[in-house]
Amino acid sequence: MADAKTAPPTPLAHIRKNRKPIRDVTQEHQDSLSTLDKLAVFITDRVGTMGFFFLIFGWTVVWLSLNLLLPAKWRFDPGMAFVFYLFISNVIQILLMPLIMVGQNVQGKASDRRAQSDLEINIKAEKEVEVILEHLEYQNDILMKLVKEVDTTLAAAIRTRHAQNEAMRSAIEGLAGKMHEPIPFDLDALTNDDAIDAAEKDAKK
Repeated sequence: MADAKTAPPTPLAHIRKNRKPIRDVTQEHQDSLSTLDKLAVFITDRVGTMGFFFLIFGWTVVWLSLNLLLPAKWRFDPGMAFVFYLFISNVIQILLMPLIMVGQNVQGKASDRRAQSDLEINIKAEKEVEVILEHLEYQNDILMKLVKEVDTTLAAAIRTRHAQNEAMRSAIEGLAGKMHEPIPFDLDALTNDDAIDAAEKDAKK
């Protein structure tokens, strides 16, 4: 498990090399449409507007008004049946219904392409985030190793310093015992690490 954690992560150059260019799916969809598909989309876009609604509403008001208010000899579609008006309305509905359905199918394909493109971008982003996490984990493992090595080295240096101090203390005590004379200085202060460090700093000054 340790080797798996410290294994080098995927190089960024490899990610850049295998990265696919971003595609303009909208333009690709527009280029793939035939003339009839473009016509169906154009009609679908125009029919589903308030402008088209007001056009039909105005045409209906004018048609019904003329055939209700004009003198009888000038009425071209006498009411209340309005047969010619209903005939034209039905023809318009019959023609528009399949055109609108075709346009909606074409627009649905465009939405599917955009959804697929979003999915590819999300997958690509997820992979790149995983690579970033791998790099961070790798760096964290290296830092933890360095910290452990520093702690080990520092602990070894402290143990060596203590051993040297104890050896010095024993040597001084042995020499004083042979000479049968008291030690003329504070032995604890001499073998104290803080006191030695302070004395070395004073000597350097």
